Amino acid sequence: MPHLTIQVTPNVSIAHEESLLKSLNKALWDSGQFKQPADIKARIVPIKSFLVGVEDDEQANGFIYAHLKLMSGRDMATRDQLAELLVATIEEKIGAEQSGRAALQICVEVEEISAVYHKKMLGD
Repeated sequence: MPHLTIQVTPNVSIAHEESLLKSLNKALWDSGQFKQPADIKARIVPIKSFLVGVEDDEQANGFIYAHLKLMSGRDMATRDQLAELLVATIEEKIGAEQSGRAALQICVEVEEISAVYHKKMLGD
């Protein structure tokens, strides 16, 4: 079930978005926390407009915000491990691509999904 949403400012370079998503999904799968690989769903949502700080010249700062939503039942230590795993994977996969273009901040939030969550598979 985990849903991973990645928000990326336009001044952050990601050469191969699909490759990044695959690496993130694989890292989550390899954590041993999920029942099936197909349970892990990820997407990148580009940000059209953003501001870091209060001045226009601060646009040399970019960020990636990753939001992982999980079904309830994992303790804080496990959620923290997953957050660290995602930070490390993002840094490993795209850190070198930045080459001074923007100062990059990577933020990851892991939270439990609401108890009111429904899903249905169509086509099965």
